[in-house]
Amino acid sequence: MKCLITDDSKMSLMILNKIIKTAHPDWEIFLASDGQQAIDIAKGKELDLILLDFNMPIMNGGEAAKILRPQFPNAKIAFLTANVQEAIKNLAIELKVDFIPKPITEAKILKYVG
Repeated sequence: MKCLITDDSKMSLMILNKIIKTAHPDWEIFLASDGQQAIDIAKGKELDLILLDFNMPIMNGGEAAKILRPQFPNAKIAFLTANVQEAIKNLAIELKVDFIPKPITEAKILKYVG
């Protein structure tokens, strides 16, 4: 399995990486700090799981999801964000992206990634 984690918070990246690596040490995990970097990292890869923070500099998670969803139609993609506005939840539905509200907890992440 290949997983891309995107968050502008280094702490969130470290926590998510540790949770997933501990549960799935055989997974290949890529880290990005904004949506544009996520798109650049995703090129040429077969990703199975993409976690996107929503509020990020350069390109937010919604803009990134609009580009990544068509490239990875079978991947599990989720917004992982503290921004719980209805507009963002509706965008998630529109793009067929899941919505996981922050704060990050091991239980939430493991429930989603399996």
